[in-house]
Amino acid sequence: MKRPIVTVVGSFAVGMTLCTQRMPVFGETLVGSRFDMGPGGKGSNQAVAAARLGAESHFVGLIGSDRLGEIARTLYEEEGVNTEHLVETTAASTGVGFIIVNPQGKNGIILDMGANRLIDRQFVIKAQSIIARSDVVLAVLEIPVEAAAEAMALGRKHGVRTILNPAPASPLPDEMLGAIDLLIPNETELRILMGLAPDAGVPTRELARELQKKFGITVVVTLGESGMILVDAHGISEFGSVPVDVVDTTGAGDAFTAALAVSLAEGKDLAAAIQFAGCNGALACTKYGVIPSLARRLEVDQLFAMQLPRIQ
Repeated sequence: MKRPIVTVVGSFAVGMTLCTQRMPVFGETLVGSRFDMGPGGKGSNQAVAAARLGAESHFVGLIGSDRLGEIARTLYEEEGVNTEHLVETTAASTGVGFIIVNPQGKNGIILDMGANRLIDRQFVIKAQSIIARSDVVLAVLEIPVEAAAEAMALGRKHGVRTILNPAPASPLPDEMLGAIDLLIPNETELRILMGLAPDAGVPTRELARELQKKFGITVVVTLGESGMILVDAHGISEFGSVPVDVVDTTGAGDAFTAALAVSLAEGKDLAAAIQFAGCNGALACTKYGVIPSLARRLEVDQLFAMQLPRIQ
């Protein structure tokens, strides 16, 4: 079987984390501890996860010509992610996030998406050649909506399966929604997509069905420890989560999305792809950090095989 080709149009950012007893007030200096710095960005995470699962993974993104951008290039070289459409710019710095964590695990985050903000339609069009020969094109919303929309439109133009992970969520134009084959929101993101408050009390299944009927999109809603639901032209199907000892859920969404894309690119049916993706998402919860938590293919295959008696 040929390697599936998955192209991710998305974001790269470096996360810098410090632990403190509390948040500082303006003008105050606190002593922190356990500083950590590492690569992130939802698009980047998903491209790495796809590569670890055996796909020919391509990342379409923009970084600054700076030291933080070098972290991206080192990561992709180590992970085997193709970077012919990773571009450096002097017009903005590489995206960065500063995270302060208190002893209870609660955090505050300040983001500067930097170069990611400069990704536009024309930038994505330059990657049309790789999108056209992909099995799946995947986009996230840590880049401008117009860029993600162009990725979906180009995928539709070339008969490539289009997947959008709408995070962070924002209302999307109808034209863009009409070019998406598969939408993967969580419950909060689904509500925002529908123009509702993040905590609106409308049932998730009702909202997903409304979205599916209006645009003909297949919707997979992730429910955390409650599993996933699939809403398509055939109705609503429910999938349980895979039980694991949870350490850190930060990378679970990106691991799930990437695994679903790879599985579909390999030709799996949607139900099997969701179950496989659920295994990858579960494994990402068993280690701290995002990149360290992204599983290799053998590990996911083994967990998936263990789950077969439970899901059949």
